[in-house]
Amino acid sequence: MFGSMKSGASAYAKIDIETGALAASPHKLIVMLFDGALTSVRLAQQHMKQGNIEDKGKAISKAISIINDGLRASLNISAGGDLALSLDSLYEYMCNRLLQANLKNQPDMLEEVHVLLQDLKDAWDAIDPAAQQVGQVTQMQQVNAPKIPKISGYGDLGLRSSTFASA
Repeated sequence: MFGSMKSGASAYAKIDIETGALAASPHKLIVMLFDGALTSVRLAQQHMKQGNIEDKGKAISKAISIINDGLRASLNISAGGDLALSLDSLYEYMCNRLLQANLKNQPDMLEEVHVLLQDLKDAWDAIDPAAQQVGQVTQMQQVNAPKIPKISGYGDLGLRSSTFASA
């Protein structure tokens, strides 16, 4: 009558991802694509190691799809210039390596693609506009924060300690 716990958890995870994607900024969407591709490559490595050919192929196909239909398709060649062209070539290279890894059962090719994806994701994380805004606000708050006097005998307990010191 009811589905299995596994299918219920999968449906919940899918809804969570879809909801996250609907609410995400363009930057966050790219991060989600990198995360999905990285996860798929890791799964492919595990399946390859276990000799599970069918699931290895599915995981590699999913990684290729994320790279081609997500990361690569999101490039704006006219606005991005040489950088976008370089990324396009790199994404094409990764897809070819994944295909070869699948055909030749080569885990080192999967690891190569994983490292490339992780390096790109790390660079993408470093330019996160939301994190930069939070960092700027924090820095401004620290610069403009009032100095809290130290009360002898109480260390640096802040404003509350002065109430206790006068009592």
